[in-house]
Amino acid sequence: MIPIFILDFLSIHPFNDGNGRMSRLLTLLLYYRTGFIVGKYISLEMLIEQSKQTYYEVLHDSSVGWHTNENDYGPFIRYYLGILLKAYTEFEDRVEHLRYRHLTKPQRIGVIIERSLGKITKKEILAQAPDISKTTVERTLLDLRKKGKIIKVGRGRATAYIKKLLHKSIIYVIFPKNDVDNLKMT
Repeated sequence: MIPIFILDFLSIHPFNDGNGRMSRLLTLLLYYRTGFIVGKYISLEMLIEQSKQTYYEVLHDSSVGWHTNENDYGPFIRYYLGILLKAYTEFEDRVEHLRYRHLTKPQRIGVIIERSLGKITKKEILAQAPDISKTTVERTLLDLRKKGKIIKVGRGRATAYIKKLLHKSIIYVIFPKNDVDNLKMT
């Protein structure tokens, strides 16, 4: 309902100047009043500014036919939902960073592996923790293998790692039988 209200407000254009700023302020207020408080931590206005061209395109697309009640609110609603999703994703990233900042780099690698579902590659670990060197990742993976916490699968560029499970039969749920038969359980 909030994007619909905002589109109607912008289409009415009640002020000579400042309708855009006022609509963003109203957006923030309405989101707060309905329990979406992410705007306290992530600037929704900045996210809209970063996608200004898309904003104006969906505003136009959804405004066509507004005066005759024949417009389509869909593009504007999807855009606003996308902005809200982006804000919550950025907020989650910030909280996640704070949550694990006290851990050592090898501990952070362990958390990344623990949170992964199925296989994870060295490249994926490096992408999730760009501040950790490839050498540290390799050393940590070797250490985790020696401790029996992970299993190495594949070779060369196809090498991946999985959490060691309690019983080999459980692995069949995740991997095809021929992959399991080739696992080195160390």
